[in-house]
Amino acid sequence: MKLKRILLLVAVSLGVALVTAACGGTGTYGSYAPSAGAGTPATAGAATISVAASSRGQILVDGSGRTVYLFEADKGATSSCNDACVGVWPAVVTTGAPVAGSGVNASLLGTTKRSDGTLEVVYNGHPLYFFSGDKKSGDVTGQALSSFGAAWYVVSPSGAKIDTDSSRSSGGY
Repeated sequence: MKLKRILLLVAVSLGVALVTAACGGTGTYGSYAPSAGAGTPATAGAATISVAASSRGQILVDGSGRTVYLFEADKGATSSCNDACVGVWPAVVTTGAPVAGSGVNASLLGTTKRSDGTLEVVYNGHPLYFFSGDKKSGDVTGQALSSFGAAWYVVSPSGAKIDTDSSRSSGGY
């Protein structure tokens, strides 16, 4: 009987350790808020972009369901978000050709080389970003925020901005 209790205690302890370790993982892109000095989230391979339903309609998300945004200050496929900006709006980066997930038009998906040498995912000519204020999959708290000189919008499956907010708010950045 004593051996059964010891084995049960060991099994429960291992289970708790495994769950704790699994919850501490950062997923494909790292945490929502980049670590100090990180600039852009790390990747473990090719980024996947898919379509998901949201409070703003059908929008683009990454493989983990995190909302992606476009920045109105970007000119063509060249990113205008660097330095402090990328700390708040991390670029969607990839180490290979991005993957078109469900609902995404693969012919609109591509990459652009950022000033730091990383590859940023582009959709319909727009570099894509995350918002550090989005804390979970499906959040769209960056929608229509005006920060770093222009507005930020969630992206439709056609690659156009979704401008469903009648009032823009300042993100305080």
